[in-house]
Amino acid sequence: MSNLEIFAVLISIIGVSLTIKRNMWCWGFNVFACVLYAYLFFNFKLYGETILQFFFVGMNLYGLYVWLTGKRQDHEIRVETINIKSMYLHIILASIGGLCFGMFLKQFTDASVPMLDSQLAAFSLLGTYWTSRKYIETWILWIVVDIVYVGMFIYKELLLTAGLYAVFVGLAAYGWWQWQQVKRNQIAM
Repeated sequence: MSNLEIFAVLISIIGVSLTIKRNMWCWGFNVFACVLYAYLFFNFKLYGETILQFFFVGMNLYGLYVWLTGKRQDHEIRVETINIKSMYLHIILASIGGLCFGMFLKQFTDASVPMLDSQLAAFSLLGTYWTSRKYIETWILWIVVDIVYVGMFIYKELLLTAGLYAVFVGLAAYGWWQWQQVKRNQIAM
């Protein structure tokens, strides 16, 4: 456990907490957390996670743009629902992308857990995309992804980060509940 890991954990918790509250500052904290974790993961040979952090920076900038220009209700970010056909298509594409990325990592790097690392990276990108689109289903996806991350980080002996992702599971459950309340209020208006 390093000071860098401790700091990255704190910034990450702030970012996710602000996302739950639909606060625009979430995007800045999430970008900063990505930069910190890119460096940390590179040092632990989690190359999929390292590369993922750079994609996260781009997705966070996209999310900021969408939230700034998106639908609002009483100056609040509106919560949306993804249609089932799109949801399945996104999941299939993420699975295929993760598999291809995993084969690349396995063939061309000394990645520690290439297939798991790549699938988690692919589904994390999907989760970030869904968050940027304000899909309430993002929180269910994050619960599943974060549970698997806990196991991977325990295996890699990144125990503080494993703890962070365990907290993320709880925050994602709370986020789902919170956004459900917002969705109910939107429908009632």
